[in-house]
Amino acid sequence: MKAQKLLATFVVVVLAVCLPLVPSAVTQTHHRAPAPQPTADAYKVTGPYTYQNLAVFLIHGPDKLPGQNFLTLSEALKQRKVIVYETRSVNQLAIENVSNEQVFVQSGDIVKGGQQDRVLGVDMLVPPHSGRIPVDAFCVESGRWTRRGSESVGRFDSSTERVATKDLKLAVNQSRSQTEVWNKVAEGQEKLSANVGTRVNSAASDSSFQLALENRQVQETAANYVKALTHIADEQTDIVGYAFAINGQINSADVYASSALFRKLWPSLLKASAIEAIADLQKGQKFTPIQTDDVRDFLAQADRGHTSDEHPVTKNIQLVTRETDSHLVFETQDRTQKQVWLHRSYIKK
Repeated sequence: MKAQKLLATFVVVVLAVCLPLVPSAVTQTHHRAPAPQPTADAYKVTGPYTYQNLAVFLIHGPDKLPGQNFLTLSEALKQRKVIVYETRSVNQLAIENVSNEQVFVQSGDIVKGGQQDRVLGVDMLVPPHSGRIPVDAFCVESGRWTRRGSESVGRFDSSTERVATKDLKLAVNQSRSQTEVWNKVAEGQEKLSANVGTRVNSAASDSSFQLALENRQVQETAANYVKALTHIADEQTDIVGYAFAINGQINSADVYASSALFRKLWPSLLKASAIEAIADLQKGQKFTPIQTDDVRDFLAQADRGHTSDEHPVTKNIQLVTRETDSHLVFETQDRTQKQVWLHRSYIKK
């Protein structure tokens, strides 16, 4: 009996010592992305604001990064505060911030020049005086691997456009296939050519999506959309994102932790949405416009997606992909901030 009591005591002691060392469910998954805070519940949606086949909705909510200042890539290149280097690798460039300010790079930003025009494939926050940091990229121009005109071949000096068409955005962000990107660039050029009434491919580089977007007819047609809609964000201080629909179908949404950052990006986001609407214009067709409840439902369903990928971009920035059968969410997380996410990009498959 005494021996049995001693044995029982020994077992209790061993369990008391060892059980805390067994990883709990929280310990086992601490490296995973936290469950998303639902956007639809936390934000207000207003709209639709429409022009032709494009309907835009504004997403209102709290600024989670008040007082923080960001330069966009376009601003930083124009002010020569950032350098984007050609590496002679199609799918990787290098970026260096030489200023005292943070530079926000968004997936879909096109950089012009180098050996070939590229689209940057990830969001990232480039810290002040960063040194060279590698950045994923895809070529949006095939066939050229030499200097074009007077452009620099060793670096990219401007970023004035973003990729347009949902298929091209999915090729960059989901399939991440260079061949698929080239295919969707060609399809986008064909769609734009058909709907603006002239061939948008440039004689300087037939395959360049950047030069197709610079086509005079594309620019003038997009300007009509922008003129009709850009004012909707005026005098509203609580806008943190937007969603849009084309031909009565929800397309995409972007939400930011910083209202100031959204405001800086708004002109380029709206222009890219306008160009996508031009590419998908169905002349003479009528459609039932979607409403705010449709947008809220889209966001809510997307936020319920499962985490399918987690990808470290830099030591402080992580990209988390969540998806359902019909939704994709690309969430950029800044691990230096208590407010974990910086940008959420929603796409309807």
